[in-house]
Amino acid sequence: MRILQIIPSISLVYGGPSQMVLGLSEALAQEGVEVTVLTTNSNGDVGQPPLDVPLDRPVEQNGYQVRYFPCSPFRRYKFSLDLLRWLAGHATEFDLAHIHALFSPVSTAAATVARSRHLPYLMRPLGTLDPADLRKKKRIKQIYAALLERPNLAGAAGIHFTSPQEAKISERFGTSTPDVVIPLGVKQPAMLPKGQSRKELGIPETQPLLLFMSRIDPKKGLNLLIPALERLLDEGANFHFVLAGGNPQDPAYENKIREQLQASPLRDRTTITGFVTGDSKTALLQDADLFVLPSYYENFGIAVAEAMCNGTPVVISDQVYIWEEIEQAEAGWVCTCDVDSLTKQLRDSLADASERQRRGTNAQEYALKNYSWKAIAQATIKAYQQILTSKSRLG
Repeated sequence: MRILQIIPSISLVYGGPSQMVLGLSEALAQEGVEVTVLTTNSNGDVGQPPLDVPLDRPVEQNGYQVRYFPCSPFRRYKFSLDLLRWLAGHATEFDLAHIHALFSPVSTAAATVARSRHLPYLMRPLGTLDPADLRKKKRIKQIYAALLERPNLAGAAGIHFTSPQEAKISERFGTSTPDVVIPLGVKQPAMLPKGQSRKELGIPETQPLLLFMSRIDPKKGLNLLIPALERLLDEGANFHFVLAGGNPQDPAYENKIREQLQASPLRDRTTITGFVTGDSKTALLQDADLFVLPSYYENFGIAVAEAMCNGTPVVISDQVYIWEEIEQAEAGWVCTCDVDSLTKQLRDSLADASERQRRGTNAQEYALKNYSWKAIAQATIKAYQQILTSKSRLG
């Protein structure tokens, strides 16, 4: 089976959605699938230099190939005519394309090219069909959808949602394309020496470590989390807050949050790390007593799954669409998107260290069973085979 994975960028600065493609590609390769990733060399905002990678030739990594193409003519939108020309010329060499992102010009155009070359394709919307996301730039998206994305969705072999809740609430623009629900995957982490990140950041063992690790974006609920933490601090709660993340596409918002924390009573109880990767990221996840993400909408929440995999209980909103799984597995605490509810769940979780440990153990067991890359790869291969079998029957 020869599969294309098409995504606007796989740079680390774009966070979980991009990195998921790399994890999936490696897992598929381990199951014997030939995978080629088509992407651009985009690396953040226009002011940032592009990725320093070979262009328009295969780069071998972890059992699969990546082909990078230059962003041109619209670098800001991660668009690449070269990528589309390559796809048009080589589409017949592949069995199926898995296209990641809607309302992104190169993904939109790639679906159109795939359809013109009779290459079946699966579309993963990355949460862009969520009504809350569609409200942003609503008029532009309505036009874009009517002209471009509706035909792309209608012509797709399936729409890849990462949770039943995402599938349930997503807009389809009147199309009847089948849903394919497959979660995202996480790697089983190596266990690092306990307290490594606390030592590096100067956080005492006596202070519970509350971790926010995600893109710093208005949808992530920091306008709920900061006031909730201020209330707890005023009540005399003992904790240290670590804010890990950034936003290369909206540095103004990131700076606003940094300034807010500097002016807050939380200032002496907060560490801002910026983006963390590799062992530093793993060490933070393993040392955290709680992982907090009170998002307004989150089609899956890969950072939540990563925290769980590392044995850290989570406090999330009921708009993180795996919240029901978290609740049923007793892997953390779930709040609504308001300060009072979040404050209560944080207060309850901070009050009982043994309960945090129990839920952290539950979280790890659930994540390793349900979000392992091997399980995700096998489910994805099954979906690909069903699509190809259906195509064969239709002739």
